[in-house]
Amino acid sequence: MSPQSPENSQYADFIEATRASYDAIALAYTDRFPDWPADSHPLDRSLITAFAELARERIPAPVADLGSGPGSVTAHLNALGLPVFGVDISPRMVALARRAHPELRFHVGSMTSLDLPDETLGGIIALYSVIHIPTEHLAATFAEFHRVLVPGGHVLLGFQSGGPDGDEEHLHLAERFGHEISLDYYWRTPEAVAAHLAKAHLPTQARVLREPVDQETRPRAFVLARKQS
Repeated sequence: MSPQSPENSQYADFIEATRASYDAIALAYTDRFPDWPADSHPLDRSLITAFAELARERIPAPVADLGSGPGSVTAHLNALGLPVFGVDISPRMVALARRAHPELRFHVGSMTSLDLPDETLGGIIALYSVIHIPTEHLAATFAEFHRVLVPGGHVLLGFQSGGPDGDEEHLHLAERFGHEISLDYYWRTPEAVAAHLAKAHLPTQARVLREPVDQETRPRAFVLARKQS
């Protein structure tokens, strides 16, 4: 039995808990982050723009925004000239994204098991969404990324970084925005994430770590990887 098959109760439990949690906070989350990445750090925006330039080389193969939430990143990539669609595990998030951006496509789904044929995506962007994937499921998730990417396709991951000692940090939240949830966060260093990507035959092209600003409490990390041709 596959470790990420629906029959695996641990896998099913983590998927359902994440889905239910984001359904519960969808409206509050969208209100809290209405204009990201437009109001994000300039370095973050520049990395998204660089990813878009690389992904344009693979057009007409589309880009998938995995963990697309309210759809602002998907819309930003569309404005940069990419054929793009969003995938999110939360039906309520998808509904909000469709309402805000009716010209774009959004689907309910999980990045751990994409309903896509092999080698159909020109790029994958996943910003602040792999933080909810338990370590034991990262290998299969990144293998799924590799499966759906065309040769030469890029992956851009954004996430809050783990500690300087390199150890993974784990936080479980039972409440957010005044709603009862059950959501796990896993903070890893760029080096740790790059190592997991390499095992999935997605070698790293760049790693960026910037210090927190304003209300941020943790460093922000970005890893750019590429499926070999």
